Amino acid sequence: MKLLSIFTFLLLSVSSFGQVLAVQTFGNPEEEALLFLHGGPGYNSVVFEQTSAQAIADAGFFVIAYDRRGEGRAVDLSAAYTFAESIADINQILQDLKIEQLSLLGHSFGGILATEYAAAHPEKVKNLFLIGAPIDLQESFKHIVAQSKKIYEQKKDAVNLNYLSMLAKMDTASFEYASYCFMHAMQNGFYNTKVPTKDAQRIFPKFATDSLLQKYARKMDYEAPQAFWKNEQYTTLNLKTKLSTLQKAKVKIYGIYGKEDGLYSPAQIEDLQQCIGAAQMAYLENCSHNVFVDQQAQFINLLKKWMP
Repeated sequence: MKLLSIFTFLLLSVSSFGQVLAVQTFGNPEEEALLFLHGGPGYNSVVFEQTSAQAIADAGFFVIAYDRRGEGRAVDLSAAYTFAESIADINQILQDLKIEQLSLLGHSFGGILATEYAAAHPEKVKNLFLIGAPIDLQESFKHIVAQSKKIYEQKKDAVNLNYLSMLAKMDTASFEYASYCFMHAMQNGFYNTKVPTKDAQRIFPKFATDSLLQKYARKMDYEAPQAFWKNEQYTTLNLKTKLSTLQKAKVKIYGIYGKEDGLYSPAQIEDLQQCIGAAQMAYLENCSHNVFVDQQAQFINLLKKWMP
């Protein structure tokens, strides 16, 4: 079986450690700043940029996006693949854009990095938005395996049931285990909504006509997830303690998740809601992992509601 990694204007050159990160900005720099942190490790910000960034900017925000060092369109940059390096790069972006405080949009793995950044620099973060982001990946793996098993049993799929039996004997903290779990999630449609909204139906045709989306929407790099796992052991992280600490530091935390996101069980969503508060949690119908595509209008309305 092929290993898969974890998830999922103005062109500004930002100097960092003698190299250059390509940063995309959208909207008026005088508006409230939002920094989007993409999924992965090993993915990119292209889907967000090409489908949603301008629409969010048009709603009255200054939107910033970039590909992490060594990922996506930044693969030619040398990378240590550590949280410390990623945090330093974010600090450099803020310095070059002359931003003292902003809000973070952490999608998928980007939610882990957003939490790590906020924990390191709570004074720089107004709001932390967890968007389809894992809080406890070990719990997500259990859910993915259990739901995949139900599907394979219904289909009488002996081959994949055998693969799950093999998976059950692996170290759940290993990179290989995580990769196989996400492979099963992908092949079982856990990232996709079954009944797309009008927003999604309007956006989906771009994936067939936009050259950047065609090149990068399904592009995953393989060095980044392995290196991040080796350096940070992110498959075993549980962010709840850090989230509680951030709340005490007066960082506002919000969660936006799709009810059809097969990476997370309803129990996990309920657990996060209890941690951050029901008023700061949105669990959206007809919506999966890419919340800002599947329910774009609701996503933007939530940003406007929570950031008046």
